[in-house]
Amino acid sequence: MARKLKHSKIKNTSILFELLTRQITADVLAGKSTKSVKIVKKYFNEDTELGKELQLYRILSEKHCTTESRADNLMEIVLESRQKLNNSKLRNEKYNLIKEIKENYNSNDFFNGRIPNYRLLASIYNVFQSQASPTVFNPEEVVNSKFTVLEHIINKRVNDKEIKEKVLSEYNKKDKDLRLLAYQILVDKFNQKYKTLNESQKNLLKNYINNISNTNSLKEFIDGEVVNIEKELNKHLPNVDDKITKIKLTEAVKQLDNLTKGKIVKDKQVLTLMRYYELVKELRDVHEN
Repeated sequence: MARKLKHSKIKNTSILFELLTRQITADVLAGKSTKSVKIVKKYFNEDTELGKELQLYRILSEKHCTTESRADNLMEIVLESRQKLNNSKLRNEKYNLIKEIKENYNSNDFFNGRIPNYRLLASIYNVFQSQASPTVFNPEEVVNSKFTVLEHIINKRVNDKEIKEKVLSEYNKKDKDLRLLAYQILVDKFNQKYKTLNESQKNLLKNYINNISNTNSLKEFIDGEVVNIEKELNKHLPNVDDKITKIKLTEAVKQLDNLTKGKIVKDKQVLTLMRYYELVKELRDVHEN
């Protein structure tokens, strides 16, 4: 008898990653050292099964095709790639990841975050579950999940006739060889709570999260931003009349060099840069209005 597909939010690789990146954002804005960075680096890199599965989630949730046939081919390729993952290793990594999250955070608060694209990610999870497990799941549920993903990729509904045809052929597919897809972590959504951030602050957080596994790229970005901020502060410095404020601003410019020291970007440096963006914003508001 075919089993019913059941989505598990706590086991959904993409949702786990989304919640961790939100936690990083929250910790940085609160000025706290975040444990989530180490957790992401440990479990979502190019050498882990979780990192590889996350990339497959990203392809299906972010890629768009102009035709149904291309979307269908994309789905087939991703599922073939999903079959090549080591499911035993993946389960073990996921178990340890969830355990580590529970050890460091209040699980009720952590896992209760609202996910805007929950239905899509749940459908991808169900499709992967049906692909990876020897269990026979309800064919109609499997196909409905697949077409939810396909409709997202082509941005329109697929007709009922195609769905019925897919149900009949669901379990008749054969494996095909496929080269491993390159790993890349992409995040571009932030919790609605942080909508008051200015564009520079949002851009910094995006780079901070996107380049967690690429410290060189993150350092290059911050080094470039320090140069821009220094120019901006020096531009406003002559317009400051108050002597005490001018002294403090001059000292702030000198302290900028500390943000470029070291080979590894630390949480404290990101938080300090966030504050410099706020300082620049205040100076612009005073001198340009």
